Amino acid sequence: MATVDVPTLVAQAREGRPRAVARLISLVEGASPQLREVMAALAPLTGGAYVVGLTGSPGVGKSTSTSALVSAYRAAGKRVGVLAVDPSSPFSGGALLGDRVRMSDHASDPGVYIRSMATRGHLGGLAWAAPQAIRVLDAAGCDVILVETVGVGQSEVEIASQADTSVVLLAPGMGDGIQAAKAGILEIGDVYVVNKADRDGADATARELNHMLGLGETRGPGDWRPPIVKTVAAKGQGIDELVEALEKHRAWMDERGVLAERRAARAAREVETIAITALRGRLADLRGDAHLDALAARVAAGELDPYAAADALLDSLTEG
Repeated sequence: MATVDVPTLVAQAREGRPRAVARLISLVEGASPQLREVMAALAPLTGGAYVVGLTGSPGVGKSTSTSALVSAYRAAGKRVGVLAVDPSSPFSGGALLGDRVRMSDHASDPGVYIRSMATRGHLGGLAWAAPQAIRVLDAAGCDVILVETVGVGQSEVEIASQADTSVVLLAPGMGDGIQAAKAGILEIGDVYVVNKADRDGADATARELNHMLGLGETRGPGDWRPPIVKTVAAKGQGIDELVEALEKHRAWMDERGVLAERRAARAAREVETIAITALRGRLADLRGDAHLDALAARVAAGELDPYAAADALLDSLTEG
């Protein structure tokens, strides 16, 4: 793989050049040997973007809602980045749904950057490279980053670990109330949206959701209580109210230090993931290693228990 001039690429991304941003995210997705250099260059430039995650069952209108939010934030003069995380093709590993299909209204807007990412089989609905891709968009000067996840049921709750604010979308007539309870999304939502609110049953869905949110209520005075916003994203209805709810949540987090706590926890998970991935790589390199074979032979012979053998193997890795 040809090397790239990382400082120049980062400088161009800071200027808002789409090609530079695309190249940086491609380096992230491809786990480039220069990834460490890229992340080191981006680190001092991050922390300014507000990351909003949108999740919900297939068919609730996530892409339409994302597009409507882009329009609202652009009208407010903000630069917007969108990561649309799609199912992976089992053949190519690429995203099945392209950004051309999703949000063509914004394709020619220089203040909007849209990127489809493949999950590559990663559970949780988020591409494994999503945290680094968010960092690229943050460093590139995006004021708001919208992360839209593929609808994959219970595993979809992973969005809560990547976003400053998590938005859970539901729609009437889809059994979403029951689905919400099953999927555990009542624990992750900061803002709930009943989209397609012009359909029959929208008010009932909102009431049911409100009731379920109240069950087992343990919030104290001053704690955040997730609002329920009704929208018709395809017509732009209720989007201003949704933006207002997002801004209120952001202000609440800022006021109480919650935003800093969430970002620190997010960084901790990212560091842990990188360390575990590196450790797995080193363990894989030990296949056929004499030390591992010797330990395995002792375990098989009953001379050593597997936990003691694992401790010895880890000790050899850390010493190495």
